[in-house]
Amino acid sequence: MRIQIPEKANHIISVLTEAGFEAYVVGGCVRDAILGRNAADWDITTNARPEQVKALFPRTLDTGLQHGTVTVMQGREGFEVTTYRIDGEYLDGRHPEKVTFTPSLLEDLKRRDFTVNAMAYNDREGLVDAFDGLGDLKRGQIRCVGDPRERFTEDALRILRAVRFSAQLDFAIEEKTKAALSEFAPRLSKVSAERIQTELVKLLTSPHPETFRVLWETGISAVILPEFDACMETPQNHPHHCWSAGEHILHALPFVEADKTLRLAVLLHDIGKPLTRTTDEQGIDHFYNHAQKGAELANQILRRLKFDNDTRKKAVKLVLVHDDLQIPATQRGVRRAVHRIGADIFPDYLKVRRADILAQNPALQEEKLEALAEIERLYKKILEEQECLSLKELAVTGRDLIDAGMKPGPQLGQTLNELLELVIEHPEYNTKESLLKRIIPPVSS
Repeated sequence: MRIQIPEKANHIISVLTEAGFEAYVVGGCVRDAILGRNAADWDITTNARPEQVKALFPRTLDTGLQHGTVTVMQGREGFEVTTYRIDGEYLDGRHPEKVTFTPSLLEDLKRRDFTVNAMAYNDREGLVDAFDGLGDLKRGQIRCVGDPRERFTEDALRILRAVRFSAQLDFAIEEKTKAALSEFAPRLSKVSAERIQTELVKLLTSPHPETFRVLWETGISAVILPEFDACMETPQNHPHHCWSAGEHILHALPFVEADKTLRLAVLLHDIGKPLTRTTDEQGIDHFYNHAQKGAELANQILRRLKFDNDTRKKAVKLVLVHDDLQIPATQRGVRRAVHRIGADIFPDYLKVRRADILAQNPALQEEKLEALAEIERLYKKILEEQECLSLKELAVTGRDLIDAGMKPGPQLGQTLNELLELVIEHPEYNTKESLLKRIIPPVSS
């Protein structure tokens, strides 16, 4: 088997081998190259010590000397070159207390997480695959190198990484590896929120976000997102639904594009249902104010997982408005909805709403989807006609009001909002002359 290695990575390997060392590309880049995927990074492993690597190249960065890693610069591009190593004890369940350099490539590959990530390659010797990673790629499975219990004891984040790779590659998780996920899931409580967030986002933005189900099946979500488990336990006995709240979420996830904020919003859009479920005399479930409760919970969850403020605020707003259904199929009705929901997130609201509908009772979807399509058509028409939807499109500014005689202060903003509401109702009023005539109270001359 021959793998096409980037010229710059191949050059580093050539320099190392010509100096008498071994060198290979290793890990995820080999896996991706075999699968025909674009590798994000081309990592190199070698028996050369860090100081020997540094001596061979004119520009290097000390990015991880304690772990044997030197970044070799090739122009503006950096390649991590790491010395073969054996990891010491993982006393914190995440990082080895120390690493020991080894002359053996096999020993280095033994320490890696999954067989599909434990292959090395160079043009001279071809593929080095001591753990049948190639076989697992052909079988479409994620399997730990050696004993999965040892791998997960060493680094608990691997528990989440197994599911993430399953989602990204559309691979099954090998039986013993999956059993160990369930056994060691509680160890994720030792992993930082930032690390969990990173893996969660990669899983959610993968081609198969519905693989999130495996987190529930193995007890992982009970540790990192117990609110989702509550959704899986919450039935929705209602004509518009045919699954539990959690199953509905899992079915909705693939129906929205692989954008971090959108997938988070869909994951959390019904997270408030377990706390708002009531059942009427006919046995029908209702979830009054679940969007408001869901927004509160989503805010808490995204803070707990250390998401950035922009992502958190936008996702929470989408959870809050996702169930806003009071949109008359008129341009005026849509303008009002955009004003109410927010011009900045209205397009994303439509996407979340579509995903929500597509995961409801199929027998009742057609009418809802037709109504949503009409709302989208009217929204596009509003944009084409450049009708005013927000303050930035208003024909007057705060400066215009001050120039007209209004004093700076809270009344200025209030007046602008009143003018915006007027223009939402009557787009033809959106001219400077027309709006200045309509200021209430009148601006003194």
